Amino acid sequence: MTQRHPADEMEHVEHMEPMEQPVETPEHDSPATTAGSMSMAQTSAPLTTRGLSIVLPAYNEETVIADTVRRCIDTLSELAPDYEIIIVNDGSRDRTGQVADELAAANPRVRVVHNKPNRGYGGALIAGFQAVTKQLTFFMDSDGQFDIADIAQLLKYREQGCRAVLGYREHRRDAFLRLLNAKGWNVLVSLLLGLHIRDIDCAFKLYDTALVRVFDVTSEGAMINTEMLTKLTKLDIPYVQTPVHHYPRVHGKATGANLRVIANAFRELFRLRQKLRRWSAEIPPEEPAP
Repeated sequence: MTQRHPADEMEHVEHMEPMEQPVETPEHDSPATTAGSMSMAQTSAPLTTRGLSIVLPAYNEETVIADTVRRCIDTLSELAPDYEIIIVNDGSRDRTGQVADELAAANPRVRVVHNKPNRGYGGALIAGFQAVTKQLTFFMDSDGQFDIADIAQLLKYREQGCRAVLGYREHRRDAFLRLLNAKGWNVLVSLLLGLHIRDIDCAFKLYDTALVRVFDVTSEGAMINTEMLTKLTKLDIPYVQTPVHHYPRVHGKATGANLRVIANAFRELFRLRQKLRRWSAEIPPEEPAP
């Protein structure tokens, strides 16, 4: 069960015009059924020569973590050959940590960070960000609700010069209550922070690692995406938003609608609002591709 977020989608225009028109994507029941995107990932020439770090936060995901990592390896071997995969086992109570260690032992491109005790969704991402070594940083939930093949579109935008590429769930496949919570949360965040993002907490985003370092995020709970995106907009860095597939959760249980998680998120939001009023940083120079 990946640590999740209480927030989500509200229609808004992108901060910058997309460099090409996003393609409408059909709904499917699982990543395995997106034959078109998977065949593209398996047959295309590399889309980037930049190094790519994949951060996969995982909490009680023993049933899906191996398949998620396998799909990442298959896709990245074709699209971004200079890659590493960082699994963050966030204090899981099942065999997630053991399975992750076995995956790392079998493949030197896979590394594992163990959070003990559980630090929450933001804490898991922070631990992963601290471990990345490549020029680009991408993160995705490890629970099987996303298709890693969709990273192809994000990489294309990056190679066109966009240093931040934000996925949004075009057809979100979650329960009604979760969708309602997400809608209300996005409205609240927009009002308090002036953040106009279609899908704030979509766990499918690509950044230059230099930007991630400058953001120096500290939110260990559900507010980590809000903190990153607010800092991105305060630096006035252009970004593009692009649709990605989203699938029903098959294994485990999401925690975003948990009352304790929601209450903590509200407290963290108001603290973050005060802190970000004083935040500033220099924009890091863009590193050329190898």
